[in-house]
Amino acid sequence: MSLALYSALSGPWAGGLEDERLRALLREDAPHGDLSTRALGLTGRAARIRFQARGAGVVAGIEAATRLLQLCGVAAQPAVASGARVDDGALLLAGQGPAEGVLLGWKVAQNLVEAASGMARGAAAIVAVLRAEGLDTPLACTRKAPPGTHWWAAQAIEAGGAVMHRLGLSETLLVFPEHLALLPAEEVVARLQALRRQQPEKRLVVETGREDDALAWARLGVEVLQLERFTPEAVARLRQALRAEGLTTRLAPAGGVNRSNALAYARAGADLLVSSAPYFAPPAEVQVHISPSDGG
Repeated sequence: MSLALYSALSGPWAGGLEDERLRALLREDAPHGDLSTRALGLTGRAARIRFQARGAGVVAGIEAATRLLQLCGVAAQPAVASGARVDDGALLLAGQGPAEGVLLGWKVAQNLVEAASGMARGAAAIVAVLRAEGLDTPLACTRKAPPGTHWWAAQAIEAGGAVMHRLGLSETLLVFPEHLALLPAEEVVARLQALRRQQPEKRLVVETGREDDALAWARLGVEVLQLERFTPEAVARLRQALRAEGLTTRLAPAGGVNRSNALAYARAGADLLVSSAPYFAPPAEVQVHISPSDGG
């Protein structure tokens, strides 16, 4: 089930955890209210607000921004859904309500849509390179989103056509060299075998930065190898070695995977590409129009 569909079915915008997160964003921006709006005497007036795309591309964060404005007392509605491809000038959301609510939520909502849409576009750009060559290699984004943003960054990544590599430490088995460094060398194999017995429904993933170690892990039955900073050429050599031994271990290059080299990694035999690059894509631009409403 997609993250967007899960959100729709579970109703996260109806007073749940996401509402509290949105309120926290508002408190961060206006811990004691909006001084400028009060000082200008705008309280009690009515206003309209419209978000429009400035430039074509994928959009994300629309539902969260709409709900944020609703929490400010604005009757806001989305014009498109996250994941939509829009043209320059396309209407994204619109609403009307008290001027103090419109002005309180305006900038936080705009920042959220711009940041989320930037991530979505970053993911979509990498996916587009792969699909243009007829490759269906998945792009899986890491948990390296800036702290505090994971709850909306994951939806932005999906809106761009990618998937989440890990939603957090609690739901995957990924053994890093940092884990292994804390184990006695003679216990490593036994510990990994015990791990697979204890969590039989989960795939065992081990990260390595060395070609010889990667082949050794595959021989021990590791199901996915996360290949840290491997070159495309190193991935191709490892794929050939695995085939020669009849091993079906999946290969997931990670570290430095981006739009410029994604195709090379996919052609080298990667089963999926692990990347943090979309989180650092430039934000999209959203134009916001605020005006008096008919009753203002």
